[in-house]
Amino acid sequence: MNRRMKKLIFATNNAHKLGEVQALLGDDFELVTLRECGITEDIPETAETLEGNALQKARYVYSKTGLDCFADDTGLEVDALGGAPGVHSARYATDGHDFAANNRLLLKNLEGAQERTARFRTVIALIIDGVEYTFEGRVEGTIATEESGSEGFGYDPLFVPSGEIITFAQMSAEAKNAISHRGRAVAELVKFLKTLS
Repeated sequence: MNRRMKKLIFATNNAHKLGEVQALLGDDFELVTLRECGITEDIPETAETLEGNALQKARYVYSKTGLDCFADDTGLEVDALGGAPGVHSARYATDGHDFAANNRLLLKNLEGAQERTARFRTVIALIIDGVEYTFEGRVEGTIATEESGSEGFGYDPLFVPSGEIITFAQMSAEAKNAISHRGRAVAELVKFLKTLS
């Protein structure tokens, strides 16, 4: 892979997400944060789909920097709630990224529900030399009736992936990354980047 491809702007200020993705990318790539390239404002996320939001964020960063970049958007889709919170997952309970409030609201909205199937979906939008690509990862599972575990972030204490008896928040980072929605989307991204070398 040529040197120019090794540096990528990742359109996030979420330290947890940055650490997760850097671990998945390994040593072949160096992630550059928004702050490191001088973008400190909130990037618009006004699309009605995960794909739309990921592309909106990547296009914004590319328009500001002209540099290769990628952005992601992730949603938790709960079948009993018609796919909610979905694209609104980060701001489900409040305008901020209040993970505790989001989890409380999700549990409240699922009170008494027998059907608790759900999935996490991550869509990554990549812009390389002005050309756009998208990649998706998903993992099926169920929503627990109470929070368990202290690892991860977001809805991890409530999400039990299919085939497991513990939540994402009870798993090590390595175990989660091996099966997670973001892990799968990043794997598709990495596979594609390696074809460009």
